[in-house]
Amino acid sequence: MTAKPSIAGLMSRDFINEFWGGLASMLVALPSAIAFGVLVFSAISPQMVGEGAFVGMMGAAALGLSAPLFGRTPALISTPCAPAAAVLSGLALELSSHGIEVGRIPGLLALTALLAAFLQILYGLLKGGRLIKYIPFPVVSGYLSGVGLIIAIGQLPKLLGLPKGTTLGHGLMTPDLWQWPGIIVGIITITVMITAPRFTKKIPAAILGLFSGIVSYFILSLFVPSLLSLHGNSLVIGEVRASAPFFETVAGRFKGLLDIRMTDLDLVAHSALALSALLSIDTLKTCVVLEALTKNRHDSNQELLGQGIANLASFFAGGMPGAGAMGPSLVNVTSGGRKTQSGVTEGGLVVLAILVLAPLIAWVPIGALAGILLVVAFRMFDWHSFQLVKHPETRFDFAVIVAVVIVAETIGLIQASATGIGLAILLFIRDQIRISVLRRRATLKETSSKTYRLEEELRILQEHGDAAAVYELQGNLFFGTTDYLFTMLENDLNERKWLLFDMRRVQSLDYTATHLFSLMKDRVGVRSGELLFSGMPSSLPGGQDFQQYMQQVGLIKENGGGIRIFETRDEALEWMENKILQEAGWVAGQEQQALDLKQIELLRETDDYTITALRRCIHERSVKGGEKIFSSGDSGDEIFLIRRGIIQIFLPLKGGKRHHLATFCPGDYFGEMAFLDQHHRSADAVAKTDCDLYILSRKEFNEQVYVDSVLGVRIFARIARAISLRLRQTDVELSALEDR
Repeated sequence: MTAKPSIAGLMSRDFINEFWGGLASMLVALPSAIAFGVLVFSAISPQMVGEGAFVGMMGAAALGLSAPLFGRTPALISTPCAPAAAVLSGLALELSSHGIEVGRIPGLLALTALLAAFLQILYGLLKGGRLIKYIPFPVVSGYLSGVGLIIAIGQLPKLLGLPKGTTLGHGLMTPDLWQWPGIIVGIITITVMITAPRFTKKIPAAILGLFSGIVSYFILSLFVPSLLSLHGNSLVIGEVRASAPFFETVAGRFKGLLDIRMTDLDLVAHSALALSALLSIDTLKTCVVLEALTKNRHDSNQELLGQGIANLASFFAGGMPGAGAMGPSLVNVTSGGRKTQSGVTEGGLVVLAILVLAPLIAWVPIGALAGILLVVAFRMFDWHSFQLVKHPETRFDFAVIVAVVIVAETIGLIQASATGIGLAILLFIRDQIRISVLRRRATLKETSSKTYRLEEELRILQEHGDAAAVYELQGNLFFGTTDYLFTMLENDLNERKWLLFDMRRVQSLDYTATHLFSLMKDRVGVRSGELLFSGMPSSLPGGQDFQQYMQQVGLIKENGGGIRIFETRDEALEWMENKILQEAGWVAGQEQQALDLKQIELLRETDDYTITALRRCIHERSVKGGEKIFSSGDSGDEIFLIRRGIIQIFLPLKGGKRHHLATFCPGDYFGEMAFLDQHHRSADAVAKTDCDLYILSRKEFNEQVYVDSVLGVRIFARIARAISLRLRQTDVELSALEDR
């Protein structure tokens, strides 16, 4: 027998998997965090590069330890990320250009991170996780592409080693300013990062790229001895140090909260809003990918709450804000990490690296970090978006991406976020207009009520059915969709007399839509026609009371007038059919007296001999309104001929409910299926009004047929013809549905 693994063995294996996942993700997250910290603080001053590296590492440690505990998404690794670096570095440059003292800028950046953390906590408490995920992808793509482009433009001067204040354009045209050792280190780092995955996936490409950059730097130092000097060397990070000891930093953060002024909030509020949205989107996007890989569900609102708390912890620890990052998280999963323990392990290993490796990090080349960031920026840019230009349907999506990128580059990330929100609204309106609110259209030649009509009535309805039309509406009725609907119905408004709108699938309604319905009503009213509504939802998904809103805007009037309302579509169809029949000379209820056997539609134009023979096996029955004639499952072999009154047929459903199948009027028949096959009844038959019926039993009919075989041939021929007429009408209605 195969021995079952012990619980201790399974726990040990899980611990090892989580440890390796945390170690691998740390090796990816730490170099990137250092690079992002350097990117932000070098925008303040070249002398703050070392402090930037430390802030990046502290952010990786605080986020790594806090986010898994509060967010609870398995295998998610949180660390400083590119969107945070782009927003904060852009804000640093903006603050510098406005004359803010260099010493105040780190505090304002920290305030931005603090506000973003509180906003993320607010998003989680308000259950905004789902809403953030619904931001259109073209807007997110444009924003991230803009961030990637900003990072790339910011790193090219560092790769070239240009002096601070030198523009990229001037630097590119002045090779004398280039520092070739840094360029060589950067190119080697980029090359290794791009090619490494082709040879091995066990070691993260960022680690191999950084290691190769460091090795190449020291090889170059054999030819340029000055590279081995740490003091005044702009090609390396330099001494990594915090602005203050850890506990002093925490105390300073608490004290700084008391010194916040309204002017400070005005300076950073927009950046904090953009940062919170970007970090939330980045996190939730990563969570969705991890969900598919690990088969574990995540709580988007809980994760936003956890990320906000983690960024709050990073603020107090003096670290950089971040999000659930895609790269380290995927490395974690592929290395065995499946639980939150791997995230905590990653944070703990970052702390260990800070304590042990801080002196060595001083020798990390700026060119290597620039190379890493350039590869990150290249991968952030959505190159696939250029394929959208090929197809006319997606060119507007491409225009959205381009617009967000251009605004991000020329004006700023904050304005790009506002542009993205505006374009998201336009995208929503465009998509809503593309989805036609007209689900299906049919005239009364193609559809009918559940009231079975006699042959003469059917002939009239087929002849004059074009006078009425039915429209099934769906989705959102607002200024964009209803104007298009009005245009589509232009011909019908000029030609039809009665227009019925089935509103069962409508999700929302605005004032413009009600105004256009009012115009439609006036248009058909010129020909003494009417506009009808059926299936009015009592409450829409947004809580709007449909009918009450229409009354408030004057579309429906309680004292009569306005648009006629029907509870069900079938009632409205029957009303329009009766109107058409009345205009053709038919009067509803004109035959109040019980019909004779000869006047039944099934037996009209039948000779007296056949009628006399039938009378021998037919019985009469009177039923009161509401009385059940038979029920589903009953045994019976009778066909019922209606002399007077109205019969309704219902199909029983689960939970005591029932579905209305048909309505039969005087002169019609029902129950023919049991008469033909003598099986159990398949539906309920209920008298809507007091009724008089003729009942023909198959058993007694057979006895009569044995005596007179011609009678059987004639009656079955009449039944076959009547059923064929009903089937033909059904074919017409199914064809109008166009369902597949």
